[in-house]
Amino acid sequence: MLSFLPAPLRGVLALLLLIANTLFWCWFLFLVALVKLCIPARPVRKLCNLLSNWIAEIWIAGNSGWMWLTQKTDWNLEGREQLKYDGWYLVTSNHQSWVDILALQHTLNRRMPFFKFFLKQELIWVPVIGLCWWALDFPFMKRYSKAYLEHHPEKRGEDIRTTRRACEKFRDVPVAIFNFLEGTRFTSAKHDAQGSPYRYLLKPKAGGIAFVLDAMGDQLKSLVNITIHYPDGIPSFWDFLCGRVRQVVMRYHRQPIPAEFIGRDYNEDEAFRLAFQEWVNQLWQDKDEELERLHREYPPAGK
Repeated sequence: MLSFLPAPLRGVLALLLLIANTLFWCWFLFLVALVKLCIPARPVRKLCNLLSNWIAEIWIAGNSGWMWLTQKTDWNLEGREQLKYDGWYLVTSNHQSWVDILALQHTLNRRMPFFKFFLKQELIWVPVIGLCWWALDFPFMKRYSKAYLEHHPEKRGEDIRTTRRACEKFRDVPVAIFNFLEGTRFTSAKHDAQGSPYRYLLKPKAGGIAFVLDAMGDQLKSLVNITIHYPDGIPSFWDFLCGRVRQVVMRYHRQPIPAEFIGRDYNEDEAFRLAFQEWVNQLWQDKDEELERLHREYPPAGK
């Protein structure tokens, strides 16, 4: 509706609406988290989880509202009809920009359960939103280097223990556990530094989702593998706020998780680890080929 405004003005307006939407709903979220903290009984926790997810979904709907108001992005989407709101899913996607998260939330809100991301522990200190992630039971992970573990062997296995504790909170309410397999946003510099065998992707890291399947694979029956393509190039967050993203192309693929990968020990079972890495690498090879097709079918404007 306001797409006639100059892009910087739309960007400022969109940013203010995002901030206002977040500051309004975060207090309801904090109140529910406080109740859950003070009354840890399982029925109360389940009710609080439902309420906090509902609040988060309203927040996402509010974000979709300012997107509709300030932008005229063409959303080219295929595959969402396979998804159900009342299921448990393991979800992954390629990662190119902070825009990815808003795009995923915007296109999947109430079409599948609310996403739970695994986050770096340092992100809990992000003003306001870090506390929101904590209130929503997002797992915060601390990664240790090989050198650190050599000097502190007692920390070995801490990642899987953290994953199990987090996943225990997800058993009562349907959830979509999200993990960016690349672990970081794609850039040409990172791609070259890795020597990635893929054209449009960084190397995937299989350990994170393997730990999730070990912790609660009996409930996670399906993998939702999402491919995101920006025809006019990878946008910055400010580009998106300003309405400069002409088109977003997204493909959603729901597929079964092989039964032989459920409840296995990724750290100790070498045969499983190699088989699982091969499966993940094939997922990424298929995604790279899909991105190749999408680049041909949806080229930049004017080409």
